[in-house]
Amino acid sequence: MKPMLGIVASGISGHLAKATGGTIVTNGGFTYHTFTSSGTFTALVSLSCDILVVAGAGGGGSRGARGGGGGGAGGLLEYTSQTITTAKTITIGAGGVGGTNGGQGANGTDSTFQGLTAAVGGGGGSYVNGGSVGGSGGGGDGAGSNGGAGTSGQGSAGGNGGNVTGAQFRGGGGGGKTAVGASFSASGNGGAGSNVYSTWASATSTGDSGYYAGGGGGGAEATSAGTGGAGGGGAGSNSGTIGTSGTANTGGGGGGGGTSGVATGGTGGSGIIIVRYAA
Repeated sequence: MKPMLGIVASGISGHLAKATGGTIVTNGGFTYHTFTSSGTFTALVSLSCDILVVAGAGGGGSRGARGGGGGGAGGLLEYTSQTITTAKTITIGAGGVGGTNGGQGANGTDSTFQGLTAAVGGGGGSYVNGGSVGGSGGGGDGAGSNGGAGTSGQGSAGGNGGNVTGAQFRGGGGGGKTAVGASFSASGNGGAGSNVYSTWASATSTGDSGYYAGGGGGGAEATSAGTGGAGGGGAGSNSGTIGTSGTANTGGGGGGGGTSGVATGGTGGSGIIIVRYAA
């Protein structure tokens, strides 16, 4: 008996897949592979791919009654029209832990797509020595240290911390992809991330309202703490002890710790890698 055409068609449909790995969706003429944890992207045919790579963000700093600096966003890079023909190892960077009991926030770790330059982990928010250098730099603490530098092409510098007026101390905001962290004399807000990839974010249900890689807000004493930058940055604390953590898989920086107790900084958000190609 001859096979039914419908059965034959369904039987070969699995051979039409172009690649494996990650969470796969097709939207707007593109297929997206989203990696929120480390894995392998395997091309089954030669593909021309666009690749978004976001590193883990820095943790917020802790400065007791002075306010810790906000964590810098994870570095963000895009690669266009990359020819991929084989399996590629993908590593997703973790967010840095927030500083505790008067400590520096840890830097985030790099995200890598095998064969391409890594996105650099975000800088930790400051305790005393200044915000750390990273994909985006961490903010300075409220006692008066400077923000850390960002990495060219990946992010922005953190803002400086200091005394607003009359012993009202505030840490600087962590840098974001598109904007430096605000200084203590402005708002201490985290720098804004990028919404250039809002179509990617919508298709894959990732990001923060279309943004990635926002800086964490600076912690404060008697004045207002900084808010997190668009792109998953966590807010600084001024009334409790813990800065808000950055949003997972956005590369958003952790908020700086505020007054009282150990004034813990928030943990930085982890990174993400998204690969897309014509469906």
